[in-house]
Amino acid sequence: MTEKQADTKYKVQNSHPGLEKEIQTDFQKEMSYGDYLHLDKILSSQHRLSDHHDEMLFIIIHQASELWMKLILHELNAAIQCILRNHLEPSFKMLSRVSRIQQQLIQSWSVLTTMTPADYMQFRHKLGHSSGFQSYQNRLIEFALGQKNAHTLAVYRHQLELYEQLNKALHEPSIYDAAVSALHAHGLPIDKTVLNRDFSQNYEPNPSVQEAWLTVYRNTDQYWDLYELAEKLVDIGNQQQLWRFHHMTTVERIIGHKKGTGGSSGVTYLKRVVDQQFFPDLLSIRTQL
Repeated sequence: MTEKQADTKYKVQNSHPGLEKEIQTDFQKEMSYGDYLHLDKILSSQHRLSDHHDEMLFIIIHQASELWMKLILHELNAAIQCILRNHLEPSFKMLSRVSRIQQQLIQSWSVLTTMTPADYMQFRHKLGHSSGFQSYQNRLIEFALGQKNAHTLAVYRHQLELYEQLNKALHEPSIYDAAVSALHAHGLPIDKTVLNRDFSQNYEPNPSVQEAWLTVYRNTDQYWDLYELAEKLVDIGNQQQLWRFHHMTTVERIIGHKKGTGGSSGVTYLKRVVDQQFFPDLLSIRTQL
């Protein structure tokens, strides 16, 4: 064997990472990757109700979305607590992460559109009245972003623990309420009616809050942290609107204008939802700048 051949043989033998001596292979008493992630539970939770191939896609898209929503809530709730304590900077990374997760969720609709109407009709009847409208995590996200609707809680009355969790979230300050409290903490005048409002109700645009944001945007050097917070919120609001839009167009593409499995008017309802803005103060002041 020539020196060149020997060198080639050595490189081939040592090119595969599985041949490294230090790689752990004995997990009798050690935690493995699958153990840590509980993959046995996660990967055994896809139970098709039909024999149709595309039902697996439908299940996994929604399960994966729920996992991403869990992380959004983890980040949003932590960010709200930071902002309420007037610790704005730590919240920025959390809010940036929320925006990135939202992009993942938006992209998931393009995967679902690979399922045609003919495919979906093969198993849609198996879903009964189950519907994405009933996603309690999506509802918690909407509450955290300030879109409160007590009537939606009726969907969860059959699950007392969930109902109580949602009712609690309904009455807690949203991330925008936290942002308004941060304006006040920075010495900007805010009406007491806003600071002491009933958090279970939808926020109504307020002149004192809009004036405070105008001050921030006209003096960004002085209020940079508030300015950055506002832009993070606008990013999240825009991404959430995009997610809703892609949801609506995906539904229209697959079922047209049929009623939803949960009883809603389907696309007609989703179009109304798309028109609901997040953080209206932050959008309206742009006209005045």
